[in-house]
This record gives sequence, C-alpha cells and structure tokens, in this order.
Amino acid sequence: MSQQIKNTELLSTVAKRLKNLRSEKGLSQEEVYNDTNIHIARIETGKFNISISTLNALCEYYSISLEKFFSDEF
Repeated sequence: MSQQIKNTELLSTVAKRLKNLRSEKGLSQEEVYNDTNIHIARIETGKFNISISTLNALCEYYSISLEKFFSDEF
C-alpha cells in the first residue's frame, strides 16, 4: 500500500481558512460538529488530510464556494 501524500503547507492554509470562516460566523467547533457531524477540531490543526467531499460540505455549510475558498481574495 502506498503512503498518503501530505502537503503540510497546504493543510495549514486550509486549516487557517476554515478556522477563519468558523470564527467569522461566530461558531464554536462543537456547534459545527453538531450541525455537520464533521470533526472540525481535527481539521483545524492542519495535521490531517481533508477530503474534497468534506471540504465541499464545510464550504456549503459556511455558504462559500470551493472556488472562493481557494481564491487569493479570500
């Protein structure tokens, strides 16, 4: 079995953007978990790979497109 690819810089950026979105909405990690069943605390550490499907679900929850999430304007 091959080893999973892990880009720590990208994971850190994604984690920071998700944390900022959550903070802007005034939500706790527990509230996000209760609403989405996604353990956002693990993702926000930037140490764990996140699937595109999970990222998409979080973007929908925060009412932002994946395109906007990855844009430089974010």
